[in-house]
Order: sequence, then C-alpha cells, then structure tokens
Amino acid sequence: MDSSTLAPRQLSHTLRVSYAHCTLGNHVYYARYLDLLELARGEFFRRIGFSCLALQEQDTIFQVTECSLKYLKPARYDDELEIRISLSEIKKVRFRFEYEIFRGTDCLLVGWTRMVCAGTDERPKRIPDELLKAFIPYEKLA
Repeated sequence: MDSSTLAPRQLSHTLRVSYAHCTLGNHVYYARYLDLLELARGEFFRRIGFSCLALQEQDTIFQVTECSLKYLKPARYDDELEIRISLSEIKKVRFRFEYEIFRGTDCLLVGWTRMVCAGTDERPKRIPDELLKAFIPYEKLA
C-alpha cells in the first residue's frame, strides 16, 4: 500500500484484475467488486497494525451490515486498480469504510460498507480502544 500521493486520511491498495473476476464480456462482474473491497479492507487492517485473524483470536470480528456501490466505469481483465480506503461514522460499536476504485485517473467505483464490531459469538461489542486509536488518522472529515 502506498498512501504518499493521497490525502492523509486515505490508504491505498493496488491490485490487478484477474480473469476470474471478469464476465465473458471482459468486465468485472458487479458482485466481484465486493471481493476486491474485502481484499483491500484486509490490507487496510494489516497496514494499521492489526491482522483480522489476530483480532478474531482475541474475540473480535467485524460484520458487514450494509453496503452501497456506485458503478461509474467498468474495470477489465489485467487492469491495474487502486482502491482508496478511508473511514467515517466511527462510533463505539460500528464504523463505515469509504471506497474509491481508480484505474489511472479514472474513477470506476465509489462505495461504502457499514461494519459492526462483534465477538465471535456474533454479539455486538465495543471496538477495542487500540484499534479505535489506529482508526483516527484515516477518518474522513465531513
């Protein structure tokens, strides 16, 4: 991830579109964008010093409760994409990831996922304090 050219409140993950993500029409299938965002979210957690697996082993998981994607232009096989991630609506138990997917200077998609922090029993719980502190530099200002 390289956030050197981004606003200070974003992280970036770069990936190349695989053939498996595409339809016969050579564009990324609409639902596969959620997979790409999931990959970027995992990298976001790694970048701020938290492994999702380590959090799970400490009885902390995150569940997507709502999402929205706006498709602006298609991504195609072998495109190199940059997924920019920030956070908003950070509360005690929930938060929202904001996403932008770019191919070069073209914005292909904007979207968000609302997450709730839970224990492995799937009951809501407070976001660990250390994680909340790590979130703050990436909170998108209104």
